[in-house]
Amino acid sequence: MAPTSLAALSDRDAARMALTFKGLADPTRLKILSVLLRGEIRVSDLAQRTQTSQSAVSHQLRVLRDLRFVSSRREGTQIFYRIDDEHIEDLFNKAFAHGKHLPNQGERVL
Repeated sequence: MAPTSLAALSDRDAARMALTFKGLADPTRLKILSVLLRGEIRVSDLAQRTQTSQSAVSHQLRVLRDLRFVSSRREGTQIFYRIDDEHIEDLFNKAFAHGKHLPNQGERVL
């Protein structure tokens, strides 16, 4: 439920929203989410698809898991990750669309 005015936004809700935006504020995490939005995948394959080291992917997955953006399941020695919140795809798509309205890299933003 959206607040009807800015005054209606509690400190707790504002802090939660800020954490959500913080979770989306890293290019590597966004690349990981873009792959995970296509379906469940192993860490090693995720690292390859995002052209990121496995340790960096694991670190970012830990952040995303703590935020409950993603979850994992174990199959033998393999760990598979997937999107764990139906809102993530909508947030991702809205951020992507908004980013298209921003100046190109090197152009003045503010």
